[in-house]
Amino acid sequence: MTIQSFFIYLLLMAGSTYLIRVIPFVLVRHQIENRFIRSFLHYIPYAVLTAMTIPAIFTATSSFISASIGFAVAIVLAILDKSLTTVALLSCLAVYITELIMTLI
Repeated sequence: MTIQSFFIYLLLMAGSTYLIRVIPFVLVRHQIENRFIRSFLHYIPYAVLTAMTIPAIFTATSSFISASIGFAVAIVLAILDKSLTTVALLSCLAVYITELIMTLI
């Protein structure tokens, strides 16, 4: 990659990120009162985060089985209202232990 193409990509990325954040402020000048739209906008960050995280979970490990076990541990701990740090550490530990067991078998 040349330095020119890098700066072109950087400008395009910065411009698109900036426009995505500025356009709603420019187009919507008053508070949104519709309950459905407010609810929809409230859940967009969670939906986007989920759409980015779930595929990464199943491709980050060397085995689908260990990824599934780590994912299951994370879901159970999240349902039990554990902290984000606890969920992340214990699900990573579950994946690590599963991978160790799978290499021994």
